[in-house]
Amino acid sequence: MNSSSHDYNVSSNLTYRDSVNSAVVKNMIILALGLTISYINGTLVRTFTKHQIFYTNPRYILFIHLVLNDMIQLNLAISVFIFSYVFRTINASFCCFIITFAVFTTINTPLNLAVMAVECYIAVCFPLRHTELCTVKRAYIVIGCIWALSAVSILPDIFIILATEPEWLFYSTIFCERDNLFHHPVSLKKRDVSYLLYLTVIWLVLLYTYIRIFSAAKTVHSVDGSVKKARNTILLHGFQLLLSMMAYIASPLKNVLLSWFPEHAIQVFFIWYIISQILPRFVSPIVYGLRDKTFKQHLRKHILCTMGAKKP
Repeated sequence: MNSSSHDYNVSSNLTYRDSVNSAVVKNMIILALGLTISYINGTLVRTFTKHQIFYTNPRYILFIHLVLNDMIQLNLAISVFIFSYVFRTINASFCCFIITFAVFTTINTPLNLAVMAVECYIAVCFPLRHTELCTVKRAYIVIGCIWALSAVSILPDIFIILATEPEWLFYSTIFCERDNLFHHPVSLKKRDVSYLLYLTVIWLVLLYTYIRIFSAAKTVHSVDGSVKKARNTILLHGFQLLLSMMAYIASPLKNVLLSWFPEHAIQVFFIWYIISQILPRFVSPIVYGLRDKTFKQHLRKHILCTMGAKKP
């Protein structure tokens, strides 16, 4: 990337500027949403660590990994948002570090959802082998594989930057956005292909597990409530996946919205940010934190104990 193209990328992002009052309001909204979701997720994590029934169950281990992954992604997204207003540009190396972990967590989410769907499928369709196939050790191995697959997606982009970009770039300041760093044609093509491959495989997994669970529900004449719950959980995973997919289609969809509403570019950026970065992080606590009977019971006890401890 030559300097002129680099400057163009930065300046093009800086042309959309808010008034001071608008910037303060937007940052307060983002902080309020972020703190609320982080508090809810933090409560879920604390509840998980306090009860052996959760950290000895692979289903809850996978769930809490998804929650922790969402917390990391949410905090990174909010940090980039605030940095873009407070500093406008930040050190390119620091930006690369943030974007790398943001991409890690973005890819982790759909992979984690696919694994959780498979666990539901095994629990319903192979109940006698569930404890044999789904163990705590294997849950942690799968989590390691999820991070390894994410690394396969993002690490080549870093190697491409190191091989093609001038050394001064890493000491310069840029508007922190993925396209300002990983914009090499090879990186863009690899990203599109890998996203398409990941999402195709994950959707096929969700579809297959849902059909098999739906068939199991028909077999037992819809009497078994656990089968119904598993089927509804797969549907919620599909909804989560739809939300997480917004991160994959962010750039083209954002450009379409800007072409439709060019006079409201700033508002489009802000609304799209909430929909693609904040809203998906709010769904995960609902799936198990509020729907799962066991988790909800212990969560309620934990909240009541916390409130009781605060009373004089």
